[in-house]
Amino acid sequence: MTVLELDMYQATAVAVIMLLIGRVLVSKIAFLRKYCIPAPVVGGLIFAIAHVILRSMGIVEFSLDTTLQSVFMTAFFCSVGYMAAFGELKKGGIGVVKFLILAIAMCCIQDLVGGFGAKMFGLDGRLGLAMGSIPLVGGHGTAGSFGPFLEDMGVENATTVAVAAATYGLISGCMIGGPIATGKIRKYHLQSVGAETVKTEETVPVDTDTGALDEANIMNAVIYIIIAVGAGTIVAAILGKFITLPGYIGAMIVGATVRNVQEARGVKVPMAEMGAIGNVCLSVFLGLAMINLKLWQLVALALPMIVILLLQTVIMFCYASFVVFNLMGRDYDAATLASGFCGFGMGATPNAMANMQAVTSQFGPAPVAFMIVPLVGSLFIDFFNAAIITAFANFL
Repeated sequence: MTVLELDMYQATAVAVIMLLIGRVLVSKIAFLRKYCIPAPVVGGLIFAIAHVILRSMGIVEFSLDTTLQSVFMTAFFCSVGYMAAFGELKKGGIGVVKFLILAIAMCCIQDLVGGFGAKMFGLDGRLGLAMGSIPLVGGHGTAGSFGPFLEDMGVENATTVAVAAATYGLISGCMIGGPIATGKIRKYHLQSVGAETVKTEETVPVDTDTGALDEANIMNAVIYIIIAVGAGTIVAAILGKFITLPGYIGAMIVGATVRNVQEARGVKVPMAEMGAIGNVCLSVFLGLAMINLKLWQLVALALPMIVILLLQTVIMFCYASFVVFNLMGRDYDAATLASGFCGFGMGATPNAMANMQAVTSQFGPAPVAFMIVPLVGSLFIDFFNAAIITAFANFL
């Protein structure tokens, strides 16, 4: 069988081509839009499936140099670090803190279920983390980054399992979120209190400037990211002497530190441009991760994955329905929050927003929910989840 080798430039070009195909498909297929499936995942999965078919027929196998994947990955997570303005916790009030604690607890539960579930099937417990908070709370971005991290620790097929689990989580999180909120609203006759003074769907957690991106700010954002990535390697090296960490953690820490120091000094960091650059890096990084999936490696892991992921879904349903709803106030906003919790607890923050928008479009605005979920999902949970995953990886 012919082995076709693509260097890092060619592999990146293929990833971007599949990203474009994914964008076209997402724009035309309602199912993909409904469940917020990322375009790089759609296009990359098509490539991965075609790769399986071509390989099984003995026609060709691709060998891809994904060196640039780590570059885009680190730059993306560095931009996430810059999003963590810890002053927002104070602005969000006790509701944000409570919701964040609930999310942190769910990360721990998911990793316990994944880790010990994998051990029950005779697998490496660390592989179970690829069916825990890595793909579920973390989503595809964390799956694509922590998969190689686990593989470097000797865990085979971690990236493939994590990305597959993340795709499952996107769909399942949307499917269970709506029914939970609807059931609570109807059972307890909950009512929306309206949103006279608070934005709902338009709430932006990190930057309220909706103007066009500024060229100078784009350059400044790139400078911020490059400096933080470089300094982050030193931070990661120092921390690595005490605990095994993914390489991008240093960049996240430096990014968060710079953002909060600059804000304390009254210096504005160009967050709109930072977010745009981060999104570009995420799309290319995900595209590279997806086209490098070796789906034939999932065959032997099919049963453990099905059992563990179904168990994770049941736990999420019960946790959102009985814990999140009750602790967040048992009112209409709490029901909407429970729906959003399923979205980002099983997939990503856009899924949470989609869940809540589906609820509010039928029952009315939920301003508190639309303030809390973006703050926790976009600004804070990635930091805590990365620390929890690292702790479990070292423990297991």
